[in-house]
Amino acid sequence: MRYRGPSLDELHENYAKRHRIDEAAPFRSAYEVTIDAPAGRVWDLLADPVKWPAFDPAIRDVRTASDDAVAVDTQFIWVNGRTTITSRFAVVEPLREITWTGTAMGSRAIHRHLITPRGDGASLLQTEESMSGALLGLFYSSTKLHAELIRWLTSIKAAAERTRGRV
Repeated sequence: MRYRGPSLDELHENYAKRHRIDEAAPFRSAYEVTIDAPAGRVWDLLADPVKWPAFDPAIRDVRTASDDAVAVDTQFIWVNGRTTITSRFAVVEPLREITWTGTAMGSRAIHRHLITPRGDGASLLQTEESMSGALLGLFYSSTKLHAELIRWLTSIKAAAERTRGRV
C-alpha cells in the first residue's frame, strides 16, 4: 500500500516509451478483445481522445494541449467517472500501439494498447495498465482496474463494430 513507484517522468521516459508497464506496481491488469473491424478503425477510435465520450459514457471533458494529431509527449486532460486525469502520450505508432502515462489524485499510471490485425479482417486489441500511489490501496484495487479495462475495451469494440463499413 505504500509503494509509490517511480516518478511520473521516470515512468513516462523509461517505462512507457520503452513499451512496458511498471511490473512492481501494486495494481496491474491486462485484457484483450477481438474486434470485427480493421486495425485502422480501432486506431481511429483510440487516437482521437476528444471523441472518446462518444463511445464511452464514463469519459467526459477531454481537452488536448494541441489541435495537432496525437503525438508523443502531447498532453491531454480528461475525466473518467469522477476522476480528472492528466495524461501524456508516450508511444504513438499508428495502427500498432498507443500508450500514455497519467496522474490523478496522487496516483501514477501507464496504459498501453496494442493492435494486431488478423488475417480475417478483424483486429486483436490488447491493453495493460499499471497504477501506483502511496494511498491508492485505500480506495482502489486490481479488481476495479480490471473492470475498467473490460468496460473500456468493450466500448471500443462496440464502436468499431458499429461503424464497420462506414468511410
